[in-house]
Amino acid sequence: MENKLNNLSNEQISGRPRRVTNEASFTRPRRLILFFSAAALVIFLAAGTLAYAYYELHTPVNKNNIKAVEFVVTKGQGVKEIAWQLADAKLIRSAWWFKVYVWYKNQGSAMQAGKYALGQNFNVPQITEVITGGKVVLNEVKITFPEGFSNKQIITRLSEQGLPQNGELDGENVDDYQVQYKFLSDAPAEVSLEGFLFPDTYIFDRDDKSSAIIKKFLDNFDKKLTPDLREQISRQGKKIYDIIILASIVQQEAIGEEDMPLVSGVFANRLRLGMALESDATINYVTGKKDRQALYGDLKIKSPYNTYLNRGLPPGPISNPGIMAIKAAIFPATTDYLYFLHPLDGPTVFSKTLSEHNQNKAKYLK
Repeated sequence: MENKLNNLSNEQISGRPRRVTNEASFTRPRRLILFFSAAALVIFLAAGTLAYAYYELHTPVNKNNIKAVEFVVTKGQGVKEIAWQLADAKLIRSAWWFKVYVWYKNQGSAMQAGKYALGQNFNVPQITEVITGGKVVLNEVKITFPEGFSNKQIITRLSEQGLPQNGELDGENVDDYQVQYKFLSDAPAEVSLEGFLFPDTYIFDRDDKSSAIIKKFLDNFDKKLTPDLREQISRQGKKIYDIIILASIVQQEAIGEEDMPLVSGVFANRLRLGMALESDATINYVTGKKDRQALYGDLKIKSPYNTYLNRGLPPGPISNPGIMAIKAAIFPATTDYLYFLHPLDGPTVFSKTLSEHNQNKAKYLK
C-alpha cells in the first residue's frame, strides 16, 4: 500500500515537469513571432518615414517652374523664421522638414543674411546650400547692348532686368543733358537721345534711376568720341548731330565693319549731289520691320524719316551706332559709287550708275 502511494506520488510529480516543458515549447515561438513582427513593423515605419522625409526634402514644389524670385534673409533671423518664410513664399513643401534638415546637417548657425535668387524648382538641400553658402544676388547687373540697338530696344532690355526703378527712361530728352554734355549742344531741343546711348556692356546698380542709367551711356559716348574726332568733325564744317544721324544709318545698312566706309561714301556722294539717300534702314525705322530691302508699298509711307520721299538726312538718328560706324561717317571712303545692294547671299554690291545698279538688282535679287 505504501509502495503504491509512493509510486502514485512519483508519477504525479514526474508528470508536472512534462506539462511545463510543453507550455514553454509552445510559448517560445510565439514570442519570437511577436518580436520579429514588432521589429518588422518598426523597420517598415522607419523605412516609410525615411522615404517620406526624402520625398519632402528632395522634391521641389514645382520642378518645371524655373522662374527665380528674390528671397531675403535678414540679419538675426532664426531657422524657424526662415523656414516659415520659405513656406509662405511657396519655395518649400514643409517648414517642419526644412527645420529637421537644417538641424540634422547642423547648419543653423551657417545661415547668412542677404538677398537670394530662389525658385520653386529648388529642393531643400539646394535652398540650404544657397543660403548657407552666402550665394547672394549682387545688387549689380551686367547688360550688353549691341551696336545698332534703337532706344526702344535698349529700354526693353533694361526693363527685362527691372531697370530703371522709376520706369521713365523713354521720357529722357537731349535738352535734359545739354548743359553737362557739350557734344549734345548742336542737337535740336526736346529730341530723344537716340544715337547717343553708346552701345557697349554696362554694369548697373539695380536701384539705378533713369538719370543714373543715361549718365553711364553718355559718359561712355563722351569718352569714345575723342577730342581728335571732334576736331575732325569741326574741320569739315559739320555738326556732331549730323554725323551721328549718318552713322546710325551706316550702322544699319552695312553688313560688316569693312563695308562701313564705302557705304558712308555712297551716302556722302548722294548728299553732295542732292540725291535722296534711299536707305531701306530708314524705312525699317518707320515700320518697325527688319527687311533687308523694304517693300515697295512701304516706300510710299509719309514720314520725315522716309529717305525715299525726302532728300537729305532724316531729322534724327535711327539707331545707336558704334564707334566704327561713327568713324565711317566722319571719314567716308572716296568713291564714285552712288548705289549699293545686299544680295541674299554674299558681299555688298556697289554700282556707279543707275543702269549698273538695275543690272545688279536683276542679277543678285532674283
